[in-house]
Amino acid sequence: MHRYAFDLINRSQKLFITLIKVMLPVMVIVRIAEEFGAVELVSNWLAPVMALIGLPPEAGLIWATCVLVSMYGAVGAFVGLAAHLDMTAAQLSALCAMMLFAHGLPVEQVIVKRAGASFWATTALRVGAAIGYAALVTWVSDITGWLSEPVDFSWMAGSETTTAASGLAGWIDWSIQMFKSLLVTFGVIVGLLILLDLLEKTGVTARITQAMMPVLRISGISRDVAPVTTIGVLLGITYGGALIIDEARKNNYPPRTLFLSLSWLSLSHSLIEDTAIMLALGADIWVVLVGRVILTLIIIALLARLTLRWAPERAQLATESSVK
Repeated sequence: MHRYAFDLINRSQKLFITLIKVMLPVMVIVRIAEEFGAVELVSNWLAPVMALIGLPPEAGLIWATCVLVSMYGAVGAFVGLAAHLDMTAAQLSALCAMMLFAHGLPVEQVIVKRAGASFWATTALRVGAAIGYAALVTWVSDITGWLSEPVDFSWMAGSETTTAASGLAGWIDWSIQMFKSLLVTFGVIVGLLILLDLLEKTGVTARITQAMMPVLRISGISRDVAPVTTIGVLLGITYGGALIIDEARKNNYPPRTLFLSLSWLSLSHSLIEDTAIMLALGADIWVVLVGRVILTLIIIALLARLTLRWAPERAQLATESSVK
């Protein structure tokens, strides 16, 4: 038992240090950008895009905050703008879906890159899916009247909010919150490793992987990365990405396998927590969960076929099959 505890802390520490090396510099850069008004500047650039896909200008500020800072930062922007928002249920759901597809990109995409996939390719995939899917939702609503009822934000506007401090006080608040966040991250990593060990020992991992095989065959994702991909899909790219980084180092996965797994993880992750936050804001579950997962599956299946001829593991799998 003592040996397992020592090994667990050692593994957790290695994963945590890997994440810190990636996350901390990016978090500092994002904080500096936020201090100098970069988020508001990006929101102004996004206003024409928001209009094109049928969303109000305020949606640009919310999504810019989400893309550059975090999901929780975007919720804060939602609360701050609630008194000025005039949106239908379809528009709200479309914006929430955009937030789920693309959020915290400076941190999350560096993790994806460290895990073995292209930073720019997966970022473009997330942003493109977010804009395209939101446009589809709002256009369908305009044509059919689906989810066309206005959303009442008065409950949110009535909340007491505080303006984020700037200057030295802002940096102190940010440092405290960052320290708490890193402590929680370490705790989650320890818990995930224990959970993975339990699932492996009890055979649950094998059963989950077997249950996922029909989806994996369609999407082209290797069976080997199914367990850690599943963890990331359910709980988030930070933890799933950390595990994939560790697994990739140990197993030397082919580039195509990593790209497909991390692309799936980029498009649909943290299905439990993040989806619950969007539902609390009033988004429609069919838009922010069901439709998003279906679109992810379609995109990954297309990517699997497009990348098949460049996959060196194809020949390897064929050789292994012939030997069996």
